[in-house]
Amino acid sequence: MPTDVAAPFPWLSAIAVGLLVVQVPMVAVLLSRLLQGPFRRPPLAPEPSTLDQLGTVSVVVPTLNEAHRLRPCLEGLTRQSYEMREVLVVDSRSTDSTQAVVEAYQADDPRLRLLEDDPLPQGWVGRPWALDYGFRHTAAASTWVLGIDADTQPQPGLVAALAKAMETEGYDLVSLAPRFILKYPGEFWLQPALLMTLVYRFGPAGSPSGAPQRVMANGQCFMVRRSLLEQLDGYQSASASFCDDVTLARCAAAQGAKVGFWDGSRLLKVRMYDGMAETWREWGRSLDLKDAASASQVWWDFAFLALVQGLPWVLVPGLWLVHQGSLEGFSLPLLLLWAVNLGLLAVRVGMQAAVASAYDLQGAPGAWAFWLSPLADPVAVVRIGLSSLRRPTQWRGRQYST
Repeated sequence: MPTDVAAPFPWLSAIAVGLLVVQVPMVAVLLSRLLQGPFRRPPLAPEPSTLDQLGTVSVVVPTLNEAHRLRPCLEGLTRQSYEMREVLVVDSRSTDSTQAVVEAYQADDPRLRLLEDDPLPQGWVGRPWALDYGFRHTAAASTWVLGIDADTQPQPGLVAALAKAMETEGYDLVSLAPRFILKYPGEFWLQPALLMTLVYRFGPAGSPSGAPQRVMANGQCFMVRRSLLEQLDGYQSASASFCDDVTLARCAAAQGAKVGFWDGSRLLKVRMYDGMAETWREWGRSLDLKDAASASQVWWDFAFLALVQGLPWVLVPGLWLVHQGSLEGFSLPLLLLWAVNLGLLAVRVGMQAAVASAYDLQGAPGAWAFWLSPLADPVAVVRIGLSSLRRPTQWRGRQYST
């Protein structure tokens, strides 16, 4: 018969008590965020254009060597209606055929314009510089400026729906969470675990934004009232940020702007990275959001993720194996610790089902690995920790000083 698992190691119960003291409040915070899910704003649905929207939106697409994935983005934009006044593709001197791709679409849709931004100034990161350059070349008569990434696939009715909802509900800045297109088992395994680090920290897309320092945003589809961008002096506040979307959104919220992060899975698809290694390297570098937060907030969030997302996958099987597959003889603190973490695993598995609608699972050969993604949680938490330790020195082919 198994004996008390703490008997040979009396310090185990003391460690269990200590973990419960710090973990239980974190669990309460997590549940308070996730329980907003059933009451969050529903996914944005496509809308037809109305005459009062005529020419109200200018779109800016920053590019750098995007020829291999730009076409679906431009095709999606050309299918938008008359609410879209212009599309400014701001190219940062691509060395591939990006500009030729834009010129081909420009011949069929006069709303498209190809710009080449000025050389990158000292202290700027490439993406916010291109967005700022594009904003300063948009038509002054536009009400809205929409930043769209080159790897996105805008669906019909996106621009009209977003402009209508923002105008009706009085928002100044809104970004959308997309539907992800994945292909290979490795990325289906890792990417949802990385995404879950954002859900755990900020709640589901469509939840209330809360305090400015907890605002979440996604620059892949990021619409701002033009008057607000003028007030903020363009992207100046995010000039040196590798997460310029969150930095600018939090700056706007701190100045009283009404900011939202909504579910756009019905209107926007994205193929971000090609494979598990690129997902780990590229997306993992910015998910800590250190350029938009204080050091204390970054490390608080890391500790939070470690305790509620990563640790349960180590503790639950670890304690079970130590006690040879039986609960008999567990001390009360160890039993409570095991139960709390088992509950966290149940929540995590449930969340995997909840975010399934954010993925295009039909026909992808590696889609089966999506359901194994919770097992990647400890890896995702480690990636956030590694990213928190250092600032990127290379991004999209550009080198930056530390």
